[in-house]
Amino acid sequence: MVRNKLAVAAAALMTAAVSGFAGADDAPVPTQIVDTMNKIYGPHPGFRANHAKGVVAEGSFKAAPGAAALSRAALFDGSTIPVTVRFSDSGGLPNVPDGSGNANPHGMAIKFHLPGGADTDMVINSLKFFPVANGEEFRDLLMAIADSPADAPKPTKFEQFVAAHPSVPKAFGTVSTPDSFADEVYYGIDAFVFVNKAGQKQAVRYIMQPVKVVHLTPAVAEKKAPDFLVDDLPKRIAKKAVVFHLKAQLAAPGDNTKDPTQPWPDDRKVVDLGTLTIDKPVADSLAAQKKLLFLPGQLTDGIELSDDPLVGARNAAYAVSFSRRQ
Repeated sequence: MVRNKLAVAAAALMTAAVSGFAGADDAPVPTQIVDTMNKIYGPHPGFRANHAKGVVAEGSFKAAPGAAALSRAALFDGSTIPVTVRFSDSGGLPNVPDGSGNANPHGMAIKFHLPGGADTDMVINSLKFFPVANGEEFRDLLMAIADSPADAPKPTKFEQFVAAHPSVPKAFGTVSTPDSFADEVYYGIDAFVFVNKAGQKQAVRYIMQPVKVVHLTPAVAEKKAPDFLVDDLPKRIAKKAVVFHLKAQLAAPGDNTKDPTQPWPDDRKVVDLGTLTIDKPVADSLAAQKKLLFLPGQLTDGIELSDDPLVGARNAAYAVSFSRRQ
C-alpha cells in the first residue's frame, strides 16, 4: 500500500519538473512525460495530464507595505490586483477521491491580473521540496513507475529508483490531506529572483500561508465524501472570504537555488508579501478551468528566473498538456 501510494504520488507531479532536452526516443522530454502520465492514468480528453481534478475561484491580492522594498513588480505596489485561483488534486484522474493519498500533494495556481492587461502566474503545491533534482530524473522516475506493475520481479524498477534517490520518499513524507483547500500551506519549489527599484537582487521561494492549517489522518481522510474538498471551497467562500498570506523565504549567500530537492534552512528570514483574498466562487468551474493555462515562468518586471532549470521546463510541459486538452 505504501509503495503504491508513493508511486502514484510521484507520477502525480508530472508538470512540476521536466527538461527541454530530448530523451532516448528523441521526443522532447515534456512530451515523454505527458505520454508516460497518460500511460499511468489513461487518457482523459479535456483534462490536464496532471492535477486533472480541481476547482476555480476569484478574488484579489494586496501587497504588504514592505514588499516593494524587495521587488519593483507592479504586483507589490500596494494596489488591489484581481486574481483567478485554481486548487487541485494531484494525478491524472478527474474523479480521484479528494481524501485519497493519491490526491496528495494538492496544488494551488494563481493568475494575477496586472494593470494594463498583462498576467503573471504562480504555481505552487503542498510539497515542501521536490523529490528529484532535474527533469531527466523525473522522466526516469515516471518510466520506472510505468515499468513496475504489481507482478514485476523484485526489486522493481521503481524500488531501484527510490533506493538510488532517497529524496523521493523524503519529499512525499511532507504531505498530508487537508480538511479544506483553504486550510493548507502551499510552497514554491522553485527559486525566483526579486529585483527592487535600486536593482538589488534577492533569491526567494514562495510560501502561501493560510489562516490555519488543518490536516486529516489517512483513516479520516479516506472516509470523506469523494468530492469533499472541491465541494467545500465554493460553500466556504459563500459564507466568508478565504484568506492567505503570501510570504517569501529569503535565500542567504550560498543557498542552493538550482536544486529543488534542497530546501533552505528553517532559520532563513521569511517576509510577508501581502494578502490573498478569495471571495467569489466561479459558477461553472469545470468549464473555466479547462480554458486556464497557468505558467510558472510567466513573470513580470521585478521578478526574474533564477538558475533553477525547472521553471522553463515546467512551462513546456504545461503547454503540451494544454494543447492536448484543447
